[in-house]
Amino acid sequence: MTELVSTLTCPKCGGVSRETMPTDACQYFYDCGHCGAVLRPLEGDCCVFCSYADVPCPPIQQARESGREGCCAR
Repeated sequence: MTELVSTLTCPKCGGVSRETMPTDACQYFYDCGHCGAVLRPLEGDCCVFCSYADVPCPPIQQARESGREGCCAR
């Protein structure tokens, strides 16, 4: 079952936020509500949730569940 809520941790300030992830796309940017930093995915990741959160984005979760690699961004 795909999880839709993830805990995102800002690498700049350490601020933690629970966020609902989009189900049909990758989120490339995230504005930290704690320090205002604009987060972008790390190289090799498709979105900010795959880089900074405890649960990867729904497209990655679905790909893993079906035995595929990759994401909507690739």
